[in-house]
Amino acid sequence: MTRLLGIDLGERRIGLAVAEDDGAAARPLLTIRRGRTLDADEVTIRTIVDAQDIDELIVGLPLEASGSEGPQASITRAWAEALQRRIGRPVTLRDERLTSHLAETRLGPMPRGRSGGPPSRTQRDAYRARIDREAAAIILQDELDTRAGVRASLPLNRDPQENSR
Repeated sequence: MTRLLGIDLGERRIGLAVAEDDGAAARPLLTIRRGRTLDADEVTIRTIVDAQDIDELIVGLPLEASGSEGPQASITRAWAEALQRRIGRPVTLRDERLTSHLAETRLGPMPRGRSGGPPSRTQRDAYRARIDREAAAIILQDELDTRAGVRASLPLNRDPQENSR
């Protein structure tokens, strides 16, 4: 059985999720702060990889809506390749378009603050961290579903003008 770690790489945080390739669902694990350098990210991720006995990393690739790679996708690709060399585990890149939106839909709206007011900074940060973990789980589940040959967790883009027969 192979253990996988899903990664949603952001500018400030990294959402993580875990799964086995035995058909069980991917589950959010935790959210970590990005380090100032790749070395700092590597130390943190290596600790988690070793503690969780991870065999492979699945990193979300932030493609443009058109499917092309923009500047953020290039940064993510370079980060993932460097991480693979340093950690020595296989890394697979997975299209992550719409995963944060889907994670927000699954988790519902951000909780209100005291007395129904706006959320505090702590509440906003905690909610964003949950979104990142959930997005990592969606990325990982999408990869697992694709490998198993079942329907992907992301909806297919369908033309609303197309007649279904």
